[in-house]
Amino acid sequence: MPLALLALAVGAFGIGTTEFVIMGLLPGIAADFGVSIPTAGLLVTGYALGVVVGAPLLTVLGGRVSRKRMLMVLMSLFVAGNILSALAPSFGMMLTGRVIASLAHGSFFGIGSVVAAGLVAPDRKAGAIATMFTGLTVANIVGVPLGTFIGQAVGWRTTFAVVAALGVVGLLGIARLVPAMPRPEGARLGRELTAFRNPQVLLAMAMTVLGFGGVFAAITYIAPMMTEVAGYSEGAVTWLLVLFGTGMFLGNLIGGRYADRALMPLLYVTLGGLAVVLALFTVAAHSKVLAAVAVLLVGALGFATVPPLQKRVLDQAHGAPTLASAVNIGAFNLGNALAAWLGGLVIAGGFGYTSPNWVGAALAAAALGLAFWSAALERRAPAPAPAEGAAAPVRTPVAPVQH
Repeated sequence: MPLALLALAVGAFGIGTTEFVIMGLLPGIAADFGVSIPTAGLLVTGYALGVVVGAPLLTVLGGRVSRKRMLMVLMSLFVAGNILSALAPSFGMMLTGRVIASLAHGSFFGIGSVVAAGLVAPDRKAGAIATMFTGLTVANIVGVPLGTFIGQAVGWRTTFAVVAALGVVGLLGIARLVPAMPRPEGARLGRELTAFRNPQVLLAMAMTVLGFGGVFAAITYIAPMMTEVAGYSEGAVTWLLVLFGTGMFLGNLIGGRYADRALMPLLYVTLGGLAVVLALFTVAAHSKVLAAVAVLLVGALGFATVPPLQKRVLDQAHGAPTLASAVNIGAFNLGNALAAWLGGLVIAGGFGYTSPNWVGAALAAAALGLAFWSAALERRAPAPAPAEGAAAPVRTPVAPVQH
């Protein structure tokens, strides 16, 4: 794999840390600002919605500059948002800082996915995308637990200051290692928008919203669930986040390895398994051992869907991948926002800290249904008409299309 992928992974590490570290800090932030846990959950929802808005907006605005320069601009915006979060005097200002940082998220991963895929041979695209996303998964093994530990030991403001410093490191890595990649000739907003006429692109994005939303329904409230239900101490949340990050890392490896070979079957297995595990998590959360196993499996199954879903969008958005790729990253975070909001809603309704798991199971099951629908539509799609004068192709039974 090209060395430039390392630079993208470094940027992904910083972004992944700030996205997920909020989970372990939620109780402390709620206490400091005098708000409830569901209200503090708006820091997750607000970040996710910022990604949804920022992904297409900044991708379009950055369409006239080189991809490398745009990646550097996005990392600068990310650093500024985290500095504001670290210094925020009020909950509203903290939320503003989170939104500013989030604006860079979708475009970074969207443009970064296109850059990563363009650096390797066609049959290694999913692997290259997975390599970039490794930074995100490693963030959950190293960055998030360390940030949670710092936040609990010194204060959450220090955590966000450290995250801002990580962003600076990512910025320098991109400046040094990513090659100059000019904007492709002929790229136009109108052409990029044509990708959204393809129902398969829209179905892939809907799977993204629902599938990864299932993960966030449970993980957003992991701290109160593990301390109030499973009986873990506050300090143990750090190690549970390490376990979740380990699952994400393993899932990313699996997704990157098999998405190039059997994309749709991989989605069937991972989305179906995720729905089952989340449903069982409601009961498993009452046991320390089973709760830990569930956290690992949710991370692994959830993140195994990321490379195949991102690759499916790139495959289906023929000739216009940049905006579609960025919007799909926004779709991941739209699912995060929806799930965090629904999870907070059921908790506020008095259904308990395990109730978001049922929300997650329903979302993952819905994503699985869309995967089957997408495959059925693909099988029914008419074959391209043969050129005039050419012999009609021999019809032979074929397996469902796999990428």
